Amino acid sequence: MLIAWTIGLGLIFGSFLNVVIHRLPLDESLVWPGSRCPACRAPIRPWDNIPVLSFLILRGKCRACGATISWRYPFVEALTAALFFLTVTTFGPTLQAALLLVFLCGLVAVAFIDLDHQIIPNAVTLPGIPLGLLAGFLVGDPPLLDRLIGCLAGAGFLYLVLFYGSVLYGQEAMGEGDLNLIALVGAFLGWRAVILTVLIGCFSGSVVGLGLIVAGRLSRRQHMPFGPFLALGAVVALFWGDALIALYQRLLP
Repeated sequence: MLIAWTIGLGLIFGSFLNVVIHRLPLDESLVWPGSRCPACRAPIRPWDNIPVLSFLILRGKCRACGATISWRYPFVEALTAALFFLTVTTFGPTLQAALLLVFLCGLVAVAFIDLDHQIIPNAVTLPGIPLGLLAGFLVGDPPLLDRLIGCLAGAGFLYLVLFYGSVLYGQEAMGEGDLNLIALVGAFLGWRAVILTVLIGCFSGSVVGLGLIVAGRLSRRQHMPFGPFLALGAVVALFWGDALIALYQRLLP
């Protein structure tokens, strides 16, 4: 029953995150008006707004106008449900899990907004930083000092990358929103997770970027959003970071 409730809650939150992803960059209200078709603006009926299931029943089409519904909507809902499931099964029904779910919802919103608009909204990252530090008092794992170091040192490191990237290449290596995002990761997960997040983010971003360049989908001078890769790195660091660090230590001579 706990797992069923967790997945159901994740689907509901994923549906709300779709609203955040669509409306926040446009500076629209997240509450009013209700859900509408982006093509014809017809209100979406409650039975057509059931996460994932309605998309499948409607075969990815708006009931009113027949316009194609983006795959992103059910994907975000399913992804959020999967993250809820992983969190509760890993940390249990605890305060720590609840705080981490807030953090993960922020990562999902940031990743897809950055993909669509190449911005990381301060409205998501900046309020989350003090919440992550407060969690150090409330749950203590990782301790507050580790969170502070991760928040300040991680953002400081990326600032150097941003600065020297601008000097060497004449353009920003990443945006300032990335600094706020890595500070958010440090505030919630501590400095060890920040190191993993940056390494995994850089590696995965490089692989995808090179693949897109080879495929002719991206030029060397084009900017590719880095937020989704940092978000991926943070998720890996949260759930599998300790195992990766232990594996690395075993491989050391």
